[in-house]
Amino acid sequence: MAEINMQNSVENEALGKKLFSMIVVADTHLSEQDMVSNSPFPVNRLANGRMKHVVQDINALAPDFVINLGDLIHPVPGVPHAYKDAVERFLEQTANLNCPQHLVPGNHDVGDKPIDWAPAGVVCDDYLALWEEYFGPHYYAFEHKGIHFLVVNASVINTGMSAEAAQQEWLENYLQQHIGERFFINIHYPPFLTEPSEPEHYDNIAEPGRSWLLGLMDQYEVEALFAGHVHNFWYNRFGATDCYLLPSTAFVRQDYSEMYRVPPLEGEEHGRNEDAKLGYLQVNVYEHGHVCHSIRTYGQLGGEQTVLPAEARCTPVHPLEQSHAPLGFDLRQTWSEVLEIPPSGGLDEFIRKPVRNDYPLMALWEMGVKKLRVPLHDLQDDYVRERMAVLKQHGHEFTVFSFGLLNEAERNCLLQHQALVHSWEVAYASQDLDKVAGQLRHLKPELDVPVYLSRLHTHADVKQSGDRYFHVINHGFKLDDQARMQEVLDSCLLDGVISGFVLRIGLNQSPSDAVAAAADIAATMRLRFSLHLRLAGENPAEANYDDAAIARRIASSLIAAKAQSSVDVFVDTFADNDRGYFVKNGVVDRRYNPRSASLVVSNLYSELMGASNLRSIGSQKVDHGEVQLFSSDQQVFALVLPEQPVYLKRISMPCKVEGAARLADLTKGEVMPLQWQQENNGLKLDSEVLYRHPCLIRWQKG
Repeated sequence: MAEINMQNSVENEALGKKLFSMIVVADTHLSEQDMVSNSPFPVNRLANGRMKHVVQDINALAPDFVINLGDLIHPVPGVPHAYKDAVERFLEQTANLNCPQHLVPGNHDVGDKPIDWAPAGVVCDDYLALWEEYFGPHYYAFEHKGIHFLVVNASVINTGMSAEAAQQEWLENYLQQHIGERFFINIHYPPFLTEPSEPEHYDNIAEPGRSWLLGLMDQYEVEALFAGHVHNFWYNRFGATDCYLLPSTAFVRQDYSEMYRVPPLEGEEHGRNEDAKLGYLQVNVYEHGHVCHSIRTYGQLGGEQTVLPAEARCTPVHPLEQSHAPLGFDLRQTWSEVLEIPPSGGLDEFIRKPVRNDYPLMALWEMGVKKLRVPLHDLQDDYVRERMAVLKQHGHEFTVFSFGLLNEAERNCLLQHQALVHSWEVAYASQDLDKVAGQLRHLKPELDVPVYLSRLHTHADVKQSGDRYFHVINHGFKLDDQARMQEVLDSCLLDGVISGFVLRIGLNQSPSDAVAAAADIAATMRLRFSLHLRLAGENPAEANYDDAAIARRIASSLIAAKAQSSVDVFVDTFADNDRGYFVKNGVVDRRYNPRSASLVVSNLYSELMGASNLRSIGSQKVDHGEVQLFSSDQQVFALVLPEQPVYLKRISMPCKVEGAARLADLTKGEVMPLQWQQENNGLKLDSEVLYRHPCLIRWQKG
């Protein structure tokens, strides 16, 4: 296996050398017996089995250590016999970890924070004594490779207990003693979910403790904070601190299912057992920063299936870890909206909780996607613009789009905040082209942003082409519009003013051929193209639910775009459009859980990491599919796109390869060695390999 394990290299040199990886887990909620729980929800009976899988999975990833953010067990300390038995189950299971673990007390472990409506008992000295008896100190620090990890007991904050004063003095002194060094804070309750000024509720820290903790984070420029308790994923930036709120390994807090505009599926226990949202974080720590990878466990139970070793998996890639990621998505659905979770009668009954759905962000990070296309209106919204600034620091690149002439407010906003804009797409109607071009020429001295022009299609265009007319809006040039684009450049004096044009690629067009043709035109015209890849046809009444075809289409686009430097590709939707016009599946559903195309993007970006000077070297039709060939400086790649399950026995190869082959199933994320033999001008492959999903094979060059 070592011969084919070509490790991914981080392309972003600004991160520096990777120092280590760690795992952060939250809310394991083990019960006193397997398949037994005092909770009224059936899913809680699975917590122990799910933790067994997590332990196996962590061992396969071989991190330096694990941090558990609390709620290790489900029975509260006010029920001492059940508590003791659950602790024993937790210690038994985690004894199987092959690395050290560091524990943070949660409210199920030491009692709730001081609130009058607390469903369980409030923290007290007796509960703290129980924790210390079984687990040791309830606040402490440890150091690893020059980085300080601080464990803070959130339950005692604002209590007035002597333990609160002792912890406060310790934390302030520790930070002062190590001022200027790197800190990671680990805590159960998060300081806030969406805004530092949000009102207190069951899931955040109240004042004045919140301001005390945030003040220390700001003063000492804490690098990251990891928190649990909420059983859902959120990411916030506070000053210099990245704040990560983690999902649970056991179950989902179903009050937050209100974030989605679709009902829970059958078997999900009204959102509590939505297993796609269960998991933990793998954190890669570098010399100059860190990145987080979400590992979804899908509720697997220990021993349910074989846990793959790390070398048999595609390695996830964060947007910040790669430099050339030319395939992005059109964020048609709102992606930064703050909504209110209604009082549930379970944990909060006297307030609506303001939250933002960050599962779109989690899915984008999982895929390694950098490029995001949003309307110019997003840049004008103060809250959304602030969010754009935060995400830019994580490697995201925003393309904004608009139509026609900018009004004064739009113009001022674009100029003032252009540092957040990676490119700007301007759609125009033919009769207004001169005015739009004039405005672009006028803005050029002040605007340092690449501009792409997109032509609006009219009824007359449809009539001239003989296509059927639909009452819809289409824009973007076509591949055979080179003469028209050149005319726009020349007649409107836009040479040197715009960077390129928007191209529209219909559902019936080959994406790989379209990218290659666009790159040829770009070379001729010395411009760039923003290529819009359609996932729906031209008829607004027809729907596209074909996930397999969508995955093949996106995979072909991604690798073709990686093989050149003049074309960016935007897939025309990220999340499902399940109603209205042009209904189609995206790469995530309306709960922002991944579809197969999302997994293909993630794993293909992973397998192509570090492939320098990638270029196409041909394609070939095979039974029930296609194989596309690419070459880099050191490797040769074959992208297999089966339309039906197929045994692929032979690939024509225009160059020599040597060494073992590596086969990655781009849907499963599984990697295996592939046996082959050189045969004339091709390769004879192992006939036992059945290709059901898009796959990537790679060899070392001969």
